[in-house]
Amino acid sequence: MRKNVLRTGAGAVAILMAAAFLSACSTSATTGAAGAQPPKVAMKSSLGKGEGQLNIIVWAGYAEDGSNDKTVDWVHPFEQATGCQVHAKVGDTSDEMVQLMRTGQYDGVSASGDATLRLIYAGDVAPVNTKLVPNYKTISTFLKNGNWNSAGGQMYGIPHGWGANLLMYDPAKVTTAPDSWSAVFDKSSAYKGKVTAYDSPIYIADAALYLMKTNPSLGIKDPYSLTTKQLAAAVSLLKQQGTNVSEYWSDYTKEVQAFESGTSEIGTTWQVIANTINADAKVKVDTVVPKEGATGWSDTWMVSSKAKHPNCMYEWMNWITSPKVNAQVAEWFGEAPSQTLSCAQTSDPEFCATYHATDADYASKIHYWTTPQKQCVDGKGDNCTTYAQWVNAWQSVKG
Repeated sequence: MRKNVLRTGAGAVAILMAAAFLSACSTSATTGAAGAQPPKVAMKSSLGKGEGQLNIIVWAGYAEDGSNDKTVDWVHPFEQATGCQVHAKVGDTSDEMVQLMRTGQYDGVSASGDATLRLIYAGDVAPVNTKLVPNYKTISTFLKNGNWNSAGGQMYGIPHGWGANLLMYDPAKVTTAPDSWSAVFDKSSAYKGKVTAYDSPIYIADAALYLMKTNPSLGIKDPYSLTTKQLAAAVSLLKQQGTNVSEYWSDYTKEVQAFESGTSEIGTTWQVIANTINADAKVKVDTVVPKEGATGWSDTWMVSSKAKHPNCMYEWMNWITSPKVNAQVAEWFGEAPSQTLSCAQTSDPEFCATYHATDADYASKIHYWTTPQKQCVDGKGDNCTTYAQWVNAWQSVKG
């Protein structure tokens, strides 16, 4: 991955990864209708001629047209190949994306897992006919039919890119390599005052995952399916952790600065952040997926149920997950590509190994962001807490 991909300078604000993933920081309480099955929305059975236009909502960095870097452009080649002129609207949070999709003005969206179920259960997106997306066949199997991108065995999108929320540490300060999230959650942590944590309601799932593995009496089976009691336990752990935390981060550059200045020595991170720090070479950091596993994200291209240009949207989903283009996006953005054939197309021959792109065993340790809702996403009942409750709970953690 090229160092300049990491968004510093004039183009950085629009492309910051924090904006790309920071769905969870928003205070909106918007949720989709929770139920066993989403509302019936027609699925496209065949493709016709492109409508000549495409209106999409994207995370910054997902629809590059050369304006940020003239060498980074997969939009104009798509337009030339299909005749579909792309109009991309950058969304800063998942809540914003959900609201934009509900206007009916957009054909599709690159949704993260804490938005997807809201869109599905509100009827804002249509089920996707994967047979109409040829490149779907060679997308990593472990990204298909997930709790966050399907319902009732039906895919509601095409997987785009993914990554894990890792434990990062400075080995010069953390001399015994950690193998557990206890390093940041234990009230007697040796790194009190030097811990950093992700500033987001979805971070509650990290605490829930730790409790799921270390306190089985709570009965947590899925970190996104929490009863009121289980949510309270996770919040209690996070409040306890607060005494260890030096600062919470949402802008990834803030975490880079914290480690380079010594303010933080250990905490949750993304692989691209670790790469940035090690490339700067002011300090060295290591990362690990702890023995309890980790949370993570998997973004999905979804088609609006009100799409005015559905043929162009299907063309786009196939284009963006084609081997060469998916490789370009992954390297520019700093994530694992969903397309298995992309690994032969990356400019850095070690890129897929660094991001564990096709490593199913690694991927099995990740619990991908999934929208909390009353209808438990693990299928155990309808007594789980909603995203709105998580937002309120996170506010109580932050005080």
